[in-house]
Amino acid sequence: MRAVWSLWSKPFAAATAHGWHRPEHHLLAWGLSLLLARRHYPETALVTDSAGKALLVDTLGLSFTSVSTELDCLRDADPDLWALGKLVAYSIQDEPFIHLDTDVFLWRALPARLTSAPVLAQHREQFDTDSGGGDPRVIEDAFAHAGLELPVEWEWARSRWGKTVFEANCGIAGGTDVEFLRYYARLALDLVMSPLHAPAWAVCGGREPLNMMIEQFMLSACLDFHRSHPDSPFRGVNARYLFPSPHAAFDSRYAARLGFTHLLGDAKRHPGVARRLEDRVRAEDERFYTRCLELAAGM
Repeated sequence: MRAVWSLWSKPFAAATAHGWHRPEHHLLAWGLSLLLARRHYPETALVTDSAGKALLVDTLGLSFTSVSTELDCLRDADPDLWALGKLVAYSIQDEPFIHLDTDVFLWRALPARLTSAPVLAQHREQFDTDSGGGDPRVIEDAFAHAGLELPVEWEWARSRWGKTVFEANCGIAGGTDVEFLRYYARLALDLVMSPLHAPAWAVCGGREPLNMMIEQFMLSACLDFHRSHPDSPFRGVNARYLFPSPHAAFDSRYAARLGFTHLLGDAKRHPGVARRLEDRVRAEDERFYTRCLELAAGM
């Protein structure tokens, strides 16, 4: 299975998509995430833009099996919608893959039950639309105001789920059914990038929480729709999750048994976590550690 990472440099430069304790910790995490995953998945791929390649490959010296600058296609996109970079990465995969967020560290290989699944993700989440989280009604109202239709998968899911919203947490995401994953990713990209939809997005404010809708809600909606639709070419598609619940995903002992770390929420900003990251990278590769500090000093 191919391990994939993505970096869209515009959100990184705008500081809307990382939130690390200090800039060097983002760089250190790139090195450690790649180093650990490569031990289990020798084929590694980076999907980025020209600026991201210059940073990670040309300057930091990270070595991937393949590097794509496909994210140059997002040069005019809104960096607040940082999930677009991940969706482009999903959309161009042509063999089974697992996409890793930069703050994910695989101390062990993922379980075979997961990597053999048509679709895999970290865990399934659910919340109420009145809870104050990301709300699909923001996008729905904007599209209705513009007289535009949303994808049938979106409409079907919302009609069945009522006030409950389901999402597939994509700290890790991928699977063996690359045709379905490409379909889902391109559908989500079209929702945002199509010129026909520009009038809706022009009135759609508060975009940061909408990333979860575009990436994670859309994946759950596509899974539920196509799994049961009699005429879908993806009928029967299913997902498996590393964790059985969000509670388990936040349980450090459970994660340790799996050999999996994802620095969820504000963990990336915690000084103690930052020190542990520094110590581990320094022990693994002191020259890389020093390079990260030198580069961050000039950022």
